[in-house]
Amino acid sequence: MADSVFTKPLNFIDGERVLPTNTDDSQDFKVYEPATGKVLCECKSCSKEDVDRAVQSALEAFKVWSEVPALERGRILQKTARKLEDRLEELAILETRNNGKPIWEAREDIRNIVECLDYFGGLAPGIVGEHVPCSGGSFGYTRREPLGVCGGIGAWNYPLPNIGWKAAPALACGNTMVYKPSPFTPITAPILGEIFIECGLPKGAFNVVQGQGQTGEFLSSHPDVAKVSFTGSVPTGKKIMQSCSGRVANLTLELGGKSPLIIFNDADMDNAVKGAMMANFLTQGQVCCNGTRVFVQRDIHDKFLDAFTSKTKTIKIGDPLKEDTMMGAVVNEIQLKRVMGYIDGAKKEGATVHCGGDKHTPSDPACAGGFYVSPTVLSVDDHMKVAREEVFGPVVCIMPFDTEEEVVERANKTEYGLASGVFTSDIKRAHRMAGKLQAGFCWINNYNVNPFGLPFGGYKQSGFGRENALDTINHYTQVKSVYIEMGDIDCPY
Repeated sequence: MADSVFTKPLNFIDGERVLPTNTDDSQDFKVYEPATGKVLCECKSCSKEDVDRAVQSALEAFKVWSEVPALERGRILQKTARKLEDRLEELAILETRNNGKPIWEAREDIRNIVECLDYFGGLAPGIVGEHVPCSGGSFGYTRREPLGVCGGIGAWNYPLPNIGWKAAPALACGNTMVYKPSPFTPITAPILGEIFIECGLPKGAFNVVQGQGQTGEFLSSHPDVAKVSFTGSVPTGKKIMQSCSGRVANLTLELGGKSPLIIFNDADMDNAVKGAMMANFLTQGQVCCNGTRVFVQRDIHDKFLDAFTSKTKTIKIGDPLKEDTMMGAVVNEIQLKRVMGYIDGAKKEGATVHCGGDKHTPSDPACAGGFYVSPTVLSVDDHMKVAREEVFGPVVCIMPFDTEEEVVERANKTEYGLASGVFTSDIKRAHRMAGKLQAGFCWINNYNVNPFGLPFGGYKQSGFGRENALDTINHYTQVKSVYIEMGDIDCPY
Protein backbone atom coordinates (compact mmCIF):
# COMPACT_ATOMS: atom_id res chain seq x y z
CA MET A 1 0.00 0.00 0.00
CA ALA A 2 1.37 3.40 -0.96
CA ASP A 3 2.28 5.48 2.08
CA SER A 4 0.87 8.59 0.35
CA VAL A 5 -2.23 8.07 2.48
CA PHE A 6 -0.17 9.22 5.46
CA THR A 7 0.84 12.50 3.81
CA LYS A 8 -2.65 13.79 3.02
CA PRO A 9 -4.40 16.30 5.32
CA LEU A 10 -6.38 14.41 7.95
CA ASN A 11 -9.10 16.99 8.53
CA PHE A 12 -12.24 16.62 6.42
CA ILE A 13 -14.47 19.69 6.33
CA ASP A 14 -17.24 20.59 3.91
CA GLY A 15 -16.55 17.60 1.70
CA GLU A 16 -12.80 17.87 1.32
CA ARG A 17 -9.52 17.31 3.12
CA VAL A 18 -8.14 20.55 4.50
CA LEU A 19 -5.10 21.72 6.43
CA PRO A 20 -5.79 23.23 9.86
CA THR A 21 -5.20 26.92 10.48
CA ASN A 22 -3.70 26.32 13.92
CA THR A 23 -0.27 27.95 14.35
CA ASP A 24 0.29 26.61 17.89
CA ASP A 25 3.05 24.03 17.43
CA SER A 26 2.56 22.79 21.00
CA GLN A 27 -0.62 21.07 19.83
CA ASP A 28 1.16 19.10 17.08
CA PHE A 29 1.26 15.34 17.57
CA LYS A 30 2.89 12.29 16.03
CA VAL A 31 0.97 9.22 14.88
CA TYR A 32 2.78 5.92 15.44
CA GLU A 33 2.68 2.45 13.98
CA PRO A 34 2.43 0.36 17.18
CA ALA A 35 3.94 -2.76 15.60
CA THR A 36 7.23 -1.05 14.77
CA GLY A 37 7.29 2.04 16.94
CA LYS A 38 7.90 4.15 13.84
CA VAL A 39 6.13 7.43 13.07
CA LEU A 40 3.45 7.09 10.39
CA CYS A 41 2.81 10.81 10.10
CA GLU A 42 2.66 14.08 11.99
CA CYS A 43 -0.54 16.01 12.53
CA LYS A 44 -1.48 19.49 13.67
CA SER A 45 -4.49 19.98 15.91
CA CYS A 46 -7.44 22.00 14.69
CA SER A 47 -7.84 25.50 16.02
CA LYS A 48 -11.05 26.85 17.52
CA GLU A 49 -11.69 28.48 14.15
CA ASP A 50 -11.27 25.15 12.35
CA VAL A 51 -13.79 23.49 14.65
CA ASP A 52 -16.18 26.38 14.16
CA ARG A 53 -15.83 26.07 10.39
CA ALA A 54 -16.68 22.35 10.62
CA VAL A 55 -19.70 23.04 12.83
CA GLN A 56 -20.97 25.80 10.53
CA SER A 57 -20.57 23.48 7.56
CA ALA A 58 -22.60 20.86 9.43
CA LEU A 59 -25.27 23.45 10.27
CA GLU A 60 -25.68 24.33 6.60
CA ALA A 61 -25.74 20.67 5.61
CA PHE A 62 -28.40 20.00 8.25
CA LYS A 63 -30.82 22.23 6.35
CA VAL A 64 -30.48 19.86 3.40
CA TRP A 65 -29.95 16.47 5.04
CA SER A 66 -32.80 16.79 7.53
CA GLU A 67 -35.20 17.27 4.60
CA VAL A 68 -33.97 14.22 2.68
CA PRO A 69 -36.63 11.46 2.89
CA ALA A 70 -35.73 8.83 5.46
CA LEU A 71 -35.77 6.07 2.84
CA GLU A 72 -33.14 7.92 0.82
CA ARG A 73 -31.05 8.58 3.91
CA GLY A 74 -31.10 4.85 4.58
CA ARG A 75 -30.08 4.04 1.01
CA ILE A 76 -27.06 6.35 1.26
CA LEU A 77 -25.93 4.69 4.50
CA GLN A 78 -26.30 1.24 2.97
CA LYS A 79 -24.52 2.31 -0.21
CA THR A 80 -21.66 3.45 2.02
CA ALA A 81 -21.66 0.01 3.61
CA ARG A 82 -21.20 -1.61 0.19
CA LYS A 83 -18.25 0.70 -0.59
CA LEU A 84 -16.63 -0.21 2.69
CA GLU A 85 -17.03 -3.89 1.83
CA ASP A 86 -15.31 -3.26 -1.50
CA ARG A 87 -12.37 -1.63 0.30
CA LEU A 88 -12.32 -3.96 3.31
CA GLU A 89 -8.76 -5.24 2.91
CA GLU A 90 -7.29 -1.78 2.28
CA LEU A 91 -9.03 -0.32 5.33
CA ALA A 92 -8.19 -3.29 7.55
CA ILE A 93 -4.49 -2.88 6.76
CA LEU A 94 -4.66 0.82 7.60
CA GLU A 95 -6.43 0.11 10.88
CA THR A 96 -3.82 -2.50 11.80
CA ARG A 97 -0.93 -0.22 10.95
CA ASN A 98 -2.44 2.62 12.98
CA ASN A 99 -3.90 0.61 15.87
CA GLY A 100 -1.68 -2.45 16.27
CA LYS A 101 -4.39 -5.12 16.41
CA PRO A 102 -4.03 -8.31 14.30
CA ILE A 103 -5.24 -8.08 10.72
CA TRP A 104 -7.95 -10.69 11.29
CA GLU A 105 -9.42 -8.49 14.03
CA ALA A 106 -9.20 -5.39 11.86
CA ARG A 107 -11.19 -7.15 9.16
CA GLU A 108 -13.89 -7.88 11.74
CA ASP A 109 -13.88 -4.18 12.67
CA ILE A 110 -14.62 -3.20 9.07
CA ARG A 111 -17.42 -5.79 8.96
CA ASN A 112 -18.72 -4.24 12.18
CA ILE A 113 -19.12 -0.75 10.73
CA VAL A 114 -20.63 -2.28 7.58
CA GLU A 115 -23.25 -4.05 9.71
CA CYS A 116 -23.84 -0.85 11.68
CA LEU A 117 -24.50 1.21 8.54
CA ASP A 118 -26.77 -1.51 7.18
CA TYR A 119 -28.70 -1.71 10.46
CA PHE A 120 -29.36 2.00 10.84
CA GLY A 121 -29.82 2.45 7.10
CA GLY A 122 -32.62 -0.12 7.23
CA LEU A 123 -34.02 1.46 10.38
CA ALA A 124 -34.17 5.01 9.01
CA PRO A 125 -37.64 4.78 7.36
CA GLY A 126 -39.09 3.42 10.59
CA ILE A 127 -38.07 6.41 12.71
CA VAL A 128 -41.61 7.74 13.11
CA GLY A 129 -43.90 9.04 15.82
CA GLU A 130 -47.18 7.71 17.20
CA HIS A 131 -50.88 8.42 16.69
CA VAL A 132 -52.82 8.99 19.93
CA PRO A 133 -56.67 8.96 19.83
CA CYS A 134 -58.33 11.52 22.11
CA SER A 135 -61.93 12.20 23.17
CA GLY A 136 -64.53 13.61 20.79
CA GLY A 137 -62.73 12.44 17.69
CA SER A 138 -59.75 14.69 18.37
CA PHE A 139 -56.32 13.17 18.21
CA GLY A 140 -52.68 13.78 18.83
CA TYR A 141 -49.50 12.57 17.26
CA THR A 142 -45.80 12.72 17.98
CA ARG A 143 -42.97 13.64 15.65
CA ARG A 144 -39.42 12.35 16.02
CA GLU A 145 -37.26 15.24 14.87
CA PRO A 146 -33.45 15.39 14.52
CA LEU A 147 -31.43 17.36 17.04
CA GLY A 148 -29.14 19.22 14.62
CA VAL A 149 -25.35 19.08 14.66
CA CYS A 150 -23.97 16.18 16.72
CA GLY A 151 -20.41 16.01 17.98
CA GLY A 152 -18.72 12.62 18.12
CA ILE A 153 -15.50 12.03 20.05
CA GLY A 154 -14.11 8.55 19.56
CA ALA A 155 -11.65 6.13 21.12
CA TRP A 156 -8.57 4.55 19.58
CA ASN A 157 -9.31 0.87 20.20
CA TYR A 158 -12.01 0.59 17.50
CA PRO A 159 -11.40 3.56 15.17
CA LEU A 160 -13.89 2.90 12.34
CA PRO A 161 -16.54 1.00 14.35
CA ASN A 162 -16.56 3.88 16.85
CA ILE A 163 -17.51 6.27 14.07
CA GLY A 164 -20.25 3.92 12.91
CA TRP A 165 -21.79 3.60 16.37
CA LYS A 166 -22.16 7.38 16.50
CA ALA A 167 -22.50 8.63 12.92
CA ALA A 168 -24.83 5.91 11.59
CA PRO A 169 -27.71 6.57 14.02
CA ALA A 170 -27.10 10.31 13.92
CA LEU A 171 -27.30 10.44 10.11
CA ALA A 172 -30.20 7.98 9.95
CA CYS A 173 -32.22 10.34 12.15
CA GLY A 174 -31.45 13.34 9.93
CA ASN A 175 -28.70 14.92 12.02
CA THR A 176 -25.26 15.96 10.79
CA MET A 177 -22.00 15.20 12.59
CA VAL A 178 -18.59 16.65 13.36
CA TYR A 179 -16.35 13.81 14.50
CA LYS A 180 -13.04 13.95 16.34
CA PRO A 181 -11.04 10.72 16.27
CA SER A 182 -8.45 9.87 18.88
CA PRO A 183 -5.11 11.51 18.04
CA PHE A 184 -3.60 8.01 18.30
CA THR A 185 -5.72 6.66 15.39
CA PRO A 186 -6.69 9.49 13.02
CA ILE A 187 -5.97 7.83 9.67
CA THR A 188 -9.22 6.22 8.50
CA ALA A 189 -11.83 8.81 9.57
CA PRO A 190 -11.27 11.17 6.61
CA ILE A 191 -11.33 8.18 4.24
CA LEU A 192 -14.82 7.36 5.52
CA GLY A 193 -15.74 11.02 4.96
CA GLU A 194 -14.70 10.74 1.31
CA ILE A 195 -16.69 7.53 0.90
CA PHE A 196 -19.79 9.20 2.40
CA ILE A 197 -19.56 11.98 -0.19
CA GLU A 198 -19.02 9.46 -2.99
CA CYS A 199 -22.22 7.68 -1.90
CA GLY A 200 -24.39 10.79 -1.89
CA LEU A 201 -24.10 12.35 1.56
CA PRO A 202 -24.24 16.16 1.24
CA LYS A 203 -21.00 18.05 1.80
CA GLY A 204 -20.73 19.08 5.43
CA ALA A 205 -23.05 16.38 6.76
CA PHE A 206 -20.03 14.49 8.10
CA ASN A 207 -16.89 16.40 9.03
CA VAL A 208 -13.67 15.27 10.71
CA VAL A 209 -11.56 17.49 12.96
CA GLN A 210 -8.27 16.19 14.30
CA GLY A 211 -6.58 17.09 17.54
CA GLN A 212 -5.87 16.37 21.14
CA GLY A 213 -7.91 17.30 24.22
CA GLN A 214 -8.15 20.97 23.35
CA THR A 215 -9.88 20.20 20.05
CA GLY A 216 -12.36 18.00 21.91
CA GLU A 217 -13.09 20.88 24.28
CA PHE A 218 -13.72 23.22 21.34
CA LEU A 219 -16.19 20.72 19.91
CA SER A 220 -18.01 19.70 23.10
CA SER A 221 -18.43 23.31 24.25
CA HIS A 222 -19.50 24.73 20.88
CA PRO A 223 -22.85 26.54 21.22
CA ASP A 224 -24.17 25.13 17.93
CA VAL A 225 -23.49 21.47 18.81
CA ALA A 226 -26.79 20.01 20.01
CA LYS A 227 -25.44 16.66 21.18
CA VAL A 228 -22.12 15.07 22.08
CA SER A 229 -21.38 11.34 22.09
CA PHE A 230 -18.09 10.42 23.74
CA THR A 231 -16.26 7.12 24.16
CA GLY A 232 -13.23 7.14 26.42
CA SER A 233 -12.00 7.54 29.99
CA VAL A 234 -14.03 8.58 33.03
CA PRO A 235 -11.95 11.73 33.76
CA THR A 236 -12.37 12.99 30.19
CA GLY A 237 -16.06 12.09 30.28
CA LYS A 238 -16.52 14.26 33.37
CA LYS A 239 -14.86 17.21 31.61
CA ILE A 240 -17.18 16.79 28.63
CA MET A 241 -20.18 16.74 30.98
CA GLN A 242 -19.05 20.10 32.30
CA SER A 243 -18.62 21.45 28.77
CA CYS A 244 -22.15 20.39 27.83
CA SER A 245 -23.88 21.39 31.06
CA GLY A 246 -23.81 25.14 30.43
CA ARG A 247 -26.09 24.86 27.42
CA VAL A 248 -27.92 21.68 28.58
CA ALA A 249 -26.71 19.75 25.53
CA ASN A 250 -27.79 16.16 24.91
CA LEU A 251 -25.00 13.79 25.94
CA THR A 252 -24.06 10.11 25.64
CA LEU A 253 -21.06 8.80 27.57
CA GLU A 254 -19.53 5.33 27.09
CA LEU A 255 -16.70 5.22 29.59
CA GLY A 256 -14.44 2.71 31.28
CA GLY A 257 -15.04 -0.58 32.99
CA LYS A 258 -13.67 -3.21 35.34
CA SER A 259 -16.11 -5.93 34.46
CA PRO A 260 -16.59 -9.21 36.33
CA LEU A 261 -16.60 -12.59 34.63
CA ILE A 262 -18.05 -15.23 36.96
CA ILE A 263 -17.45 -18.94 36.38
CA PHE A 264 -19.50 -21.41 38.41
CA ASN A 265 -18.51 -25.01 39.10
CA ASP A 266 -21.19 -26.37 36.75
CA ALA A 267 -19.87 -24.42 33.75
CA ASP A 268 -18.54 -26.14 30.65
CA MET A 269 -14.80 -25.83 31.34
CA ASP A 270 -13.69 -25.59 27.70
CA ASN A 271 -16.23 -22.87 26.95
CA ALA A 272 -15.35 -21.02 30.15
CA VAL A 273 -11.69 -20.92 29.14
CA LYS A 274 -12.59 -19.76 25.64
CA GLY A 275 -14.93 -17.16 27.08
CA ALA A 276 -12.24 -15.81 29.39
CA MET A 277 -9.86 -15.58 26.43
CA MET A 278 -12.46 -13.62 24.43
CA ALA A 279 -13.12 -11.47 27.48
CA ASN A 280 -9.51 -10.38 27.89
CA PHE A 281 -7.24 -10.62 24.85
CA LEU A 282 -9.07 -9.08 21.89
CA THR A 283 -7.32 -5.89 20.73
CA GLN A 284 -4.46 -6.64 23.16
CA GLY A 285 -6.88 -6.29 26.06
CA GLN A 286 -7.68 -2.69 25.14
CA VAL A 287 -11.46 -3.10 25.33
CA CYS A 288 -13.57 -1.13 27.82
CA CYS A 289 -16.03 -3.94 28.55
CA ASN A 290 -13.43 -6.69 29.05
CA GLY A 291 -14.05 -9.17 31.87
CA THR A 292 -10.72 -8.57 33.57
CA ARG A 293 -11.90 -9.67 37.03
CA VAL A 294 -12.38 -13.41 36.63
CA PHE A 295 -14.11 -14.97 39.64
CA VAL A 296 -13.92 -18.79 39.66
CA GLN A 297 -15.80 -21.01 42.11
CA ARG A 298 -13.26 -22.47 44.50
CA ASP A 299 -13.68 -26.19 43.77
CA ILE A 300 -12.80 -25.68 40.08
CA HIS A 301 -10.45 -22.72 40.56
CA ASP A 302 -7.16 -24.59 40.20
CA LYS A 303 -8.35 -26.62 37.23
CA PHE A 304 -9.57 -23.50 35.44
CA LEU A 305 -6.42 -21.54 36.28
CA ASP A 306 -4.20 -24.28 34.84
CA ALA A 307 -6.27 -24.60 31.66
CA PHE A 308 -6.54 -20.85 31.15
CA THR A 309 -2.86 -20.24 31.78
CA SER A 310 -1.87 -23.03 29.37
CA LYS A 311 -4.15 -21.58 26.69
CA THR A 312 -2.79 -18.07 27.25
CA LYS A 313 0.77 -19.29 26.74
CA THR A 314 -0.14 -20.43 23.20
CA ILE A 315 -0.98 -16.89 22.03
CA LYS A 316 1.37 -15.93 19.22
CA ILE A 317 2.52 -12.32 19.54
CA GLY A 318 4.15 -10.40 16.73
CA ASP A 319 3.66 -8.52 13.48
CA PRO A 320 -0.09 -7.83 13.37
CA LEU A 321 -0.09 -7.85 9.56
CA LYS A 322 0.82 -11.55 9.51
CA GLU A 323 -2.12 -13.92 9.27
CA ASP A 324 -0.99 -16.25 12.05
CA THR A 325 -0.43 -13.49 14.62
CA MET A 326 -2.92 -13.76 17.47
CA MET A 327 -1.96 -10.64 19.41
CA GLY A 328 -0.37 -7.44 18.16
CA ALA A 329 1.00 -4.34 19.90
CA VAL A 330 -0.65 -1.95 22.36
CA VAL A 331 -1.37 1.41 20.80
CA ASN A 332 1.73 3.38 21.86
CA GLU A 333 4.58 3.73 24.33
CA ILE A 334 2.39 5.61 26.80
CA GLN A 335 -0.01 2.67 26.98
CA LEU A 336 2.87 0.20 27.20
CA LYS A 337 4.27 2.00 30.24
CA ARG A 338 0.81 2.24 31.79
CA VAL A 339 0.16 -1.49 31.48
CA MET A 340 3.63 -2.42 32.74
CA GLY A 341 3.13 -0.05 35.67
CA TYR A 342 0.03 -1.97 36.73
CA ILE A 343 1.83 -5.32 36.36
CA ASP A 344 4.85 -4.15 38.36
CA GLY A 345 2.55 -2.69 41.01
CA ALA A 346 0.67 -5.98 41.27
CA LYS A 347 3.91 -7.86 41.82
CA LYS A 348 4.85 -5.48 44.66
CA GLU A 349 1.42 -6.00 46.26
CA GLY A 350 1.96 -9.75 46.28
CA ALA A 351 0.11 -10.92 43.17
CA THR A 352 1.18 -14.29 41.74
CA VAL A 353 2.23 -14.17 38.07
CA HIS A 354 1.25 -17.39 36.28
CA CYS A 355 2.39 -16.27 32.84
CA GLY A 356 3.52 -13.08 31.15
CA GLY A 357 4.25 -10.15 33.41
CA ASP A 358 6.77 -8.53 31.10
CA LYS A 359 7.30 -6.73 27.83
CA HIS A 360 7.51 -8.92 24.75
CA THR A 361 10.19 -8.68 22.06
CA PRO A 362 9.06 -10.29 18.79
CA SER A 363 11.53 -12.39 16.86
CA ASP A 364 10.99 -10.27 13.74
CA PRO A 365 13.66 -7.49 13.78
CA ALA A 366 11.22 -5.13 12.03
CA CYS A 367 9.04 -5.22 15.15
CA ALA A 368 11.87 -4.70 17.64
CA GLY A 369 10.76 -1.12 18.37
CA GLY A 370 7.09 -2.01 18.75
CA PHE A 371 4.95 -1.76 21.86
CA TYR A 372 4.34 -5.36 22.89
CA VAL A 373 3.15 -6.78 26.21
CA SER A 374 3.05 -10.47 27.04
CA PRO A 375 -0.49 -11.62 27.95
CA THR A 376 -0.44 -11.80 31.72
CA VAL A 377 -2.40 -13.98 34.15
CA LEU A 378 -2.38 -12.96 37.82
CA SER A 379 -3.81 -14.38 41.02
CA VAL A 380 -4.83 -11.35 43.09
CA ASP A 381 -6.90 -10.12 46.02
CA ASP A 382 -9.86 -7.79 45.51
CA HIS A 383 -8.14 -4.88 47.25
CA MET A 384 -5.14 -4.76 44.90
CA LYS A 385 -4.93 -1.80 42.56
CA VAL A 386 -4.75 -4.04 39.49
CA ALA A 387 -8.06 -5.63 40.54
CA ARG A 388 -9.81 -2.29 41.10
CA GLU A 389 -8.64 -0.01 38.28
CA GLU A 390 -8.96 -0.30 34.51
CA VAL A 391 -5.63 -1.47 33.09
CA PHE A 392 -6.64 -1.49 29.41
CA GLY A 393 -4.14 -4.14 28.44
CA PRO A 394 -3.77 -7.95 28.30
CA VAL A 395 -3.81 -8.42 32.07
CA VAL A 396 -6.23 -10.88 33.74
CA CYS A 397 -6.99 -11.05 37.46
CA ILE A 398 -8.12 -14.49 38.73
CA MET A 399 -9.90 -14.76 42.10
CA PRO A 400 -11.69 -17.67 43.83
CA PHE A 401 -15.16 -17.43 45.37
CA ASP A 402 -17.42 -19.75 47.34
CA THR A 403 -21.07 -18.71 47.12
CA GLU A 404 -23.36 -16.92 44.70
CA GLU A 405 -24.23 -14.23 47.25
CA GLU A 406 -20.57 -13.57 47.95
CA VAL A 407 -19.55 -13.22 44.31
CA VAL A 408 -22.45 -10.88 43.51
CA GLU A 409 -21.37 -8.56 46.31
CA ARG A 410 -17.73 -8.64 45.21
CA ALA A 411 -18.57 -8.25 41.52
CA ASN A 412 -20.71 -5.18 42.20
CA LYS A 413 -18.17 -3.56 44.52
CA THR A 414 -16.78 -1.23 41.87
CA GLU A 415 -17.41 2.29 40.62
CA TYR A 416 -17.88 0.85 37.13
CA GLY A 417 -20.85 -0.96 35.61
CA LEU A 418 -20.28 -1.47 31.91
CA ALA A 419 -20.46 -5.25 31.42
CA SER A 420 -20.48 -8.63 33.13
CA GLY A 421 -20.39 -12.30 32.26
CA VAL A 422 -21.60 -15.56 33.80
CA PHE A 423 -20.74 -19.14 32.89
CA THR A 424 -23.12 -21.75 34.28
CA SER A 425 -25.31 -24.61 33.08
CA ASP A 426 -28.06 -23.66 35.55
CA ILE A 427 -30.54 -21.56 33.55
CA LYS A 428 -32.30 -20.31 36.69
CA ARG A 429 -29.03 -19.11 38.16
CA ALA A 430 -28.08 -17.50 34.84
CA HIS A 431 -31.22 -15.33 34.85
CA ARG A 432 -30.88 -14.65 38.56
CA MET A 433 -27.30 -13.44 38.13
CA ALA A 434 -28.22 -11.30 35.13
CA GLY A 435 -30.74 -9.52 37.35
CA LYS A 436 -28.35 -8.99 40.25
CA LEU A 437 -25.22 -7.78 38.46
CA GLN A 438 -24.99 -3.98 38.25
CA ALA A 439 -23.92 -3.63 34.63
CA GLY A 440 -25.42 -2.45 31.38
CA PHE A 441 -24.62 -5.71 29.56
CA CYS A 442 -24.52 -9.29 30.81
CA TRP A 443 -23.24 -12.20 28.74
CA ILE A 444 -24.33 -15.72 29.65
CA ASN A 445 -21.93 -18.51 28.53
CA ASN A 446 -20.13 -16.20 26.11
CA TYR A 447 -18.37 -12.83 26.16
CA ASN A 448 -17.78 -9.78 23.94
CA VAL A 449 -20.51 -10.67 21.45
CA ASN A 450 -22.36 -7.48 20.49
CA PRO A 451 -25.33 -7.90 18.10
CA PHE A 452 -26.60 -4.56 16.84
CA GLY A 453 -30.10 -5.37 18.03
CA LEU A 454 -28.94 -5.09 21.66
CA PRO A 455 -28.17 -1.67 23.19
CA PHE A 456 -24.73 -1.11 24.70
CA GLY A 457 -23.87 1.22 27.57
CA GLY A 458 -23.07 1.37 31.25
CA TYR A 459 -24.26 1.84 34.80
CA LYS A 460 -22.59 4.01 37.44
CA GLN A 461 -19.36 5.70 36.30
CA SER A 462 -19.28 3.66 33.11
CA GLY A 463 -21.54 6.30 31.62
CA PHE A 464 -25.10 6.77 30.45
CA GLY A 465 -27.07 6.61 27.23
CA ARG A 466 -26.91 3.70 24.84
CA GLU A 467 -25.30 2.91 21.50
CA ASN A 468 -26.68 0.46 18.93
CA ALA A 469 -30.23 -0.90 18.72
CA LEU A 470 -33.52 0.98 18.77
CA ASP A 471 -32.66 2.69 22.05
CA THR A 472 -30.08 4.81 20.24
CA ILE A 473 -32.79 6.58 18.26
CA ASN A 474 -34.00 8.15 21.51
CA HIS A 475 -30.58 9.78 21.90
CA TYR A 476 -30.48 11.28 18.40
CA THR A 477 -34.04 12.60 18.12
CA GLN A 478 -36.33 14.85 20.09
CA VAL A 479 -40.06 14.21 20.42
CA LYS A 480 -42.66 16.84 19.58
CA SER A 481 -46.29 16.32 20.57
CA VAL A 482 -49.04 17.73 18.33
CA TYR A 483 -52.74 17.92 19.37
CA ILE A 484 -55.53 18.32 16.79
CA GLU A 485 -58.92 19.52 18.05
CA MET A 486 -61.79 18.18 15.94
CA GLY A 487 -64.67 19.80 17.81
CA ASP A 488 -65.64 22.98 19.59
CA ILE A 489 -63.48 24.13 22.48
CA ASP A 490 -64.95 23.40 25.93
CA CYS A 491 -64.00 26.69 27.61
CA PRO A 492 -64.98 27.55 31.21
CA TYR A 493 -64.68 31.29 30.57
